[in-house]
Amino acid sequence: MSLQHALLVSLAEQEATGYDLTRRFDRSLGFFWRATHQQIYRVLGRMAEDGLLAVRIEPGEGRPDRRVYAVTDLGREELLRWTREPTPSEQLRSEFAVKIRGMGFGDEDAVVADIRRRRAEHAEQLAYFEANRAKHYPDVEALTDEERPLYAVLRGGILTEQSLLAWCDEMLDLFGASDVPVADTPPTDIRHETTEAPEASRTSRRTA
Repeated sequence: MSLQHALLVSLAEQEATGYDLTRRFDRSLGFFWRATHQQIYRVLGRMAEDGLLAVRIEPGEGRPDRRVYAVTDLGREELLRWTREPTPSEQLRSEFAVKIRGMGFGDEDAVVADIRRRRAEHAEQLAYFEANRAKHYPDVEALTDEERPLYAVLRGGILTEQSLLAWCDEMLDLFGASDVPVADTPPTDIRHETTEAPEASRTSRRTA
């Protein structure tokens, strides 16, 4: 997968400006595919030159004009081609796991404290995902065709965080640290991701 495909998916859901897309990556797509703002703008320009995106200029009325990007027929053909390709296996790389494996050669207490910190991160992220699910998808049986893929990805995030939280709990129990008070060290900054339904889908639900 390339950033190009992530942008095509996002714009197929709803057209947007470059700024709108950077916000989507900061809040939702960034959980699955990270990109800097500079990368996003650079790839958007290339995709427009290649005919995958159309650009519409909206007057800014006292502010800079807005460049709104939308997927062209050629872009949709590329999305169709890409979805038909088998997805390569994704290799897991985890500094955290390697550090745990090597804790016997270093500062074991520091690694256990790191496990507790990571546990707090996963608990916070899981709580956010669960609140997102309750807000946007309270009834799985009522999901629309547009909402099902978004819900499926959100569920993947929920199940992943549940698994990682359980792993941290198991390790803390294994190392005899499950009853140790949580350190005052706050969790690192967590991107609060969201997997919301496209605007059209949310509108149809409200008017249904």
